[in-house]
Amino acid sequence: MKVAVHIDQLWFSAPGGIGTYVRELPPALRDEDPSLELVAFRSRWAGESPPDPPGWLRETPTVVIPSSIRTLYPSWALLGRPRLPGALAGVDVVHATNHAAVPPAGPDRRLVVTVHDLAFERFPGAFPAGWRRMYRAGLRAAVRRADALLAPSRYTADDLVAHGADPSRVHVTPLASSLPATQLDPAEVLARLRIPEPFVLFVGTLEPRKNLVRLVRGYRRAVDAADLSHALVLAGPSGWGTDDLLHELASGGPGRVVRTGRLSPDDLDALYRSAAAFAYPSLYEGFGLPVLEAMARGVPTMAAMSSSLPEVTGDAALLVDPGDEEAIATGLERLLTDRVLAADLRDRGLERSATFSWAATARATLDAYRHVTEGS
Repeated sequence: MKVAVHIDQLWFSAPGGIGTYVRELPPALRDEDPSLELVAFRSRWAGESPPDPPGWLRETPTVVIPSSIRTLYPSWALLGRPRLPGALAGVDVVHATNHAAVPPAGPDRRLVVTVHDLAFERFPGAFPAGWRRMYRAGLRAAVRRADALLAPSRYTADDLVAHGADPSRVHVTPLASSLPATQLDPAEVLARLRIPEPFVLFVGTLEPRKNLVRLVRGYRRAVDAADLSHALVLAGPSGWGTDDLLHELASGGPGRVVRTGRLSPDDLDALYRSAAAFAYPSLYEGFGLPVLEAMARGVPTMAAMSSSLPEVTGDAALLVDPGDEEAIATGLERLLTDRVLAADLRDRGLERSATFSWAATARATLDAYRHVTEGS
């Protein structure tokens, strides 16, 4: 089988979970099926390669489409044009790894689209208008044209069906932790980033959907109520719509909040290994990779009791209402003062995270490929 994989996300300034997906899935597919032939395709972009290209990409033929995403993605979704280049004519499957970009597969090829979440429908105000329109057009195109739709969680799969997808075409393909463990000395990293211990960690792109204003307010309430010495570390690049967060940080209050900006995988691993707790009260997640990364390192975790997060955490995290600042504050206070609870969540998190793997993701994805090619 020959599969064309769309890789534009590797060039995005904030690749996020989709970027991790594009990095991790192709090599896992090859490991599970060495006979699989992969070819990558992308739109025209500044630069010949992404800032930090994954090893598998260096060994994979790449086809460049001479259009920018601003014109290409809407044209693909609304008009089904332009066609994919002739260099992709021999592929069996075209895999759109982000449903913002749904290319026309063409005759004799099957289209597989991964829909990571439908947050743009649930929380439209948390997305820039241009991307919101692009996601909606891409979703309609995916539901209409895709031979298979891949969802990282049952929650997202159910969302897809509610938006008109044929249930027989929807396949659940859960993700896995991908951040490598390192031997880097955490003390050196904390000193360089000026992070005091102890601290509570959040990891992700700083954007409205992550609910960071409520997290900061809840943290300040917890620090004030329980006289805690913990800092709050927001680790990740700035996305769009950070004005409310910046205003909240500037307003001051108890405790200390540290923003790190984008971190290398090694630095991020060191922060996970040093954190007293992990907090992820996101309003909506299609999966929530940072939660899995934290649990895989034995960090006691608090997450939102919404969207896919309870499905990912099982009973291995303290779940709170993300819309309730007091609930976030109470959850943080419990996590940081109840040693028995923290130890229990640490053990449960390690056990739970071990049930996810990229090998399993690859096997489920290959099953979907085979389903659409053998059933054609």
